[in-house]
Amino acid sequence: MTDRDQKSTRKIGKFITDLREKKDLTQADLAKLLKTTQSAVARMEAGKQNLSADTLLRISKALNRQIISLPESINFQIEGGRPLSGTVTTNSSKNGAVFLLCASLLNSGKTTLRKIPRIEEVSRIIEVLNSIGVATKWINQHDLDITLPSKINMENMNIEAALKTRSVILLLGSLIHLFNKFDIPQPGGCKLGTRTVKPHLFALENFGVNIKAVHGKYEVSSKKLKKADIVLYESGDTTTGNAIMAATKIDGKSTIYLASSNYQVQELCHFISKLGVRIDGIGTHRLTIYGKPDIDQDIEYSLSEDPIDSMLFVSAAAVTNSSIKILRCPVDFLALELLKLQKMGFKYKILNRYKADNGLTELVDIETYPSRLTALEEKIHPSPYPGLNIDNLPFFVPIAAKAKGQTLIHDWVYENRAIYYTELSKLGANINLIDPHRVQINGPSELKAAEIVCPPALRPAAIILIGMLAAKGTSVLRNVYSINRGYEEIHKKLNNLGANIKIF
Repeated sequence: MTDRDQKSTRKIGKFITDLREKKDLTQADLAKLLKTTQSAVARMEAGKQNLSADTLLRISKALNRQIISLPESINFQIEGGRPLSGTVTTNSSKNGAVFLLCASLLNSGKTTLRKIPRIEEVSRIIEVLNSIGVATKWINQHDLDITLPSKINMENMNIEAALKTRSVILLLGSLIHLFNKFDIPQPGGCKLGTRTVKPHLFALENFGVNIKAVHGKYEVSSKKLKKADIVLYESGDTTTGNAIMAATKIDGKSTIYLASSNYQVQELCHFISKLGVRIDGIGTHRLTIYGKPDIDQDIEYSLSEDPIDSMLFVSAAAVTNSSIKILRCPVDFLALELLKLQKMGFKYKILNRYKADNGLTELVDIETYPSRLTALEEKIHPSPYPGLNIDNLPFFVPIAAKAKGQTLIHDWVYENRAIYYTELSKLGANINLIDPHRVQINGPSELKAAEIVCPPALRPAAIILIGMLAAKGTSVLRNVYSINRGYEEIHKKLNNLGANIKIF
């Protein structure tokens, strides 16, 4: 049993003890109800015995209190082959939200984040923050107040919530300003192969932080934080985010070279700038940050829209050959995607241009039209901004399945994700896996209904849903938690466009 398992078992044991005593039951009484021995109950309450789900359910029944809940999978039933029509509004940014939730720990004052998406990924981060003492309060459906306690208690961290999201790694950059020493669990999230944290370690060690991986957790320590000029080991979004947050409260000028300039990184920079910290080079690959050790402001910040959310509806329109309007699309982060689609024969029109609520991000409304698609001769691959976004690449897979000709998609970042793309072959797409990074797609294919279990990765799961929208007949997509991690009530938004998706 690992240290984490022992700690969890002890907590459950104490919880059982408290419940038993509130019921005025002795250990012998509880043993009789469970049809076991008093010594077995004593071991359970001392945290010295592994507890199966069946045992916990029997204890719940005996004490008339739910100790364990077994999650039920949520499934979609999709009646496909229906054209879409109508108007849909792009949701605010998932990645921007988790960046700013973690960055809120930099501010001793009250932080109000507006337009926070109510999705699973956000819920997990909020659960982690609440467990260590951070107060959060929903003002309305999408606005959240965040207030730091006088003392954060890392011992109470909700490990279960932390393990469900890779975003917890973003707490490194903010927590180093609150503690000289702390632990965080190794994060989970999408299963996309080996996603090393070494770039985070290499970046933060320049600021005087030491990070060691030990038994499923990271032990973080620092004697004294110092300003630094650093070159990132890779131009990753979360790596850049951690480096920015580290530099934010270190007195003096720090420069980050080879920084990501993706949408969530720019969102983080704008938020930190509003906290009174000067950042030069926002939107470029070199950021200069003039650190400010004391940040205590009551601020409000409104998140911008999510280009990956916009791209899902663009892809759905292309695959179902539909005319829809997609409002509030952050066009700077969709420019190359739209150009490639245009060259494939996808017809669309930009209707309006305006600013997001943050006053900075350029938004447009897009109207799509039924189109005959042709495959590009060149391979489609992602690149750091302003290239094609790594999270938008999967949406070209179902599009390529409906395009005439052969398309090569090269997903060079993740060694497992391309394998998930082949799930579309169950819908009738002609997809050949060349290697763990490349697929060859021959189109156009007439998609047909099928039953598929969601892969444990957000974007690959979303493109199966898109394929099912175009597949004639009734499809079933099982266990859609992966999709709910990143999309808020996506079935309702698609149904409003004329899709027929039922939950069961």
